Amino acid sequence: SHYMIPLTHFNGKKFILNCLIIQSIESTPDTVIILTNGEKIMVKESIQEVIEKVTSYLKNIYTNPIGSR
Repeated sequence: SHYMIPLTHFNGKKFILNCLIIQSIESTPDTVIILTNGEKIMVKESIQEVIEKVTSYLKNIYTNPIGSR
């Protein structure tokens, strides 16, 4: 998918997440991303950082369509 954002598992391992499958984000106080399939992923990034990554990526996608990149 073209909607991938880089994140860090709580154990320090980096991974890429399709931001279109994020259902919600909680602070417990750790950041937990709940996916549309119900899976929960704990990440090191704050809620604000995750929101900024998603917003920045989607803004880039919509201002620079795939054919023009």
